[in-house]
Amino acid sequence: MTTSTVPVEPPAVDEGPRRSRWGLWAQGNFRKLWIGETTSGLGTAVGNVALALVAVVTLDASPFMVGVLTASAWVPWLFLGLLAGAWVDRWPRLKVMLICDLLLLVLFGSVPVAGWFDALTMAQLIVVALLAGAVKVFFSTAYGAVLPTLVAKDDLLEANVKLRSGDSAAEIAGPGLAGLLSQVFGAASGLLADAVTYLVSALCLGGIKVQETPPPRSARRGLRREIGEGVRFLVHDPYLRTLASFAAVGNLGLNGIQAVQTVFLVRSVGVSPGGIGAVFAVVSVGGLAGAALAGRIARRFGTARGLLLCELVAAPFILLLPLAGTRLPLAVSAVAWSVAVCGVIAGNVLAGSFYQAYCPPAMIGRIRASASTVNFSAIPVGALLGGWLGEVLGARTTIWIMAGVLLSAGAVLLASPLRGMRNFPERRAA
Repeated sequence: MTTSTVPVEPPAVDEGPRRSRWGLWAQGNFRKLWIGETTSGLGTAVGNVALALVAVVTLDASPFMVGVLTASAWVPWLFLGLLAGAWVDRWPRLKVMLICDLLLLVLFGSVPVAGWFDALTMAQLIVVALLAGAVKVFFSTAYGAVLPTLVAKDDLLEANVKLRSGDSAAEIAGPGLAGLLSQVFGAASGLLADAVTYLVSALCLGGIKVQETPPPRSARRGLRREIGEGVRFLVHDPYLRTLASFAAVGNLGLNGIQAVQTVFLVRSVGVSPGGIGAVFAVVSVGGLAGAALAGRIARRFGTARGLLLCELVAAPFILLLPLAGTRLPLAVSAVAWSVAVCGVIAGNVLAGSFYQAYCPPAMIGRIRASASTVNFSAIPVGALLGGWLGEVLGARTTIWIMAGVLLSAGAVLLASPLRGMRNFPERRAA
């Protein structure tokens, strides 16, 4: 596909010092990004569990209301995703991320404050989730586009492995910490910890020294036209179109499960708040393993074939989750759940690295936002559907149904050109 664009210089890449045995750890800008995002990832892991526990334990929310709460964090993608892509391609991306961190600090900090004054309501939780979701649309779009500005193209897979490993390690510690904080200080205290981590992230981002060169005002052609360029690039590219569709189906199933997982563990299996943190920590070990193994999978099997293996071999272990507490001990189901998450995360690392290496630098924000609008828009649908099914059929039956949806995403890959490829293709021109 060819589109008419005004030539724009791609952002300058800070390749840092010459490669050493320490790899990207030798680059100060990358270290700061890793520390900031791993810290905020810890807060997010704590906050995700704490938010659900506040709703279920403190406010006695129904499964449907928990689904509404989960969906609220993702609904903004429906309305802001495409606009955010065009705007982020016009602005310095690190500055966008820094401002977003400060806004998230205020939003999540408001929940424990309301709890201290005994004024916390379900309506406030939903509003906070909705506004925080809007802020994260911009943060996620900028985050997905900024990495090629900080590291060389050949280092993108290593960078994504390290960043995702940090996130996964945070996801291991976060649920346990959330359970402990909820048990000792109350569920809302976990959201205070979440708020503080966004301050740490903002400080780290503020210390990154890199020259970003967004397009000059004279190169702008109107938001509608710029958004259209990103959408057309995605729609007409068979590989990006496949990955966006695959992610949408996967997110539909995965978030249908997540909408009822806390209700399932508390009310169907009988797990305490502290025990829920332990279960989620075990599951998050799979995420850490997936991030760590993504590079080896790419080298051994190829990037495209590795994604297929992650979906077709590891993901089916999710079918053992709804057997918890009946035909299988919870520990066995949790380990199987962890294996499925391992495949999901390894696939995400491979796909994310492909986006960053393949998309033209001047358009990456718009292309990523177009893809994210497709696949993230499935998240609130999955959450609402999961919450409604949990209300009507029960949490256990809902997990069975949504696990089937999650696994059907593999059919999207098998029906695409990726089926016969070992590696993803090289970068396309704008």
